[in-house]
Amino acid sequence: MMSLTAILASGLFGLLALALAAGFTLKGWHGWLELKKLELASGSPRQDEPTASPAGGRIELADLKERVRKLEAIAAGIDL
Repeated sequence: MMSLTAILASGLFGLLALALAAGFTLKGWHGWLELKKLELASGSPRQDEPTASPAGGRIELADLKERVRKLEAIAAGIDL
């Protein structure tokens, strides 16, 4: 059986570890929010975000129409 001091010590260490993890998580969250605020304030898109162009919209619309046509054919039981 564990002594009272061992139980208290393990409880305090666990609580300390939980507090440290919560503090680091909170600091990371605040850093992420600051990054997002800076991105919104700059107004420029990130490098990995595609820029919208009229041709891209037409291509996307054509792709969606093709998908709808294929789904309608599947629903009607027609093999493509």
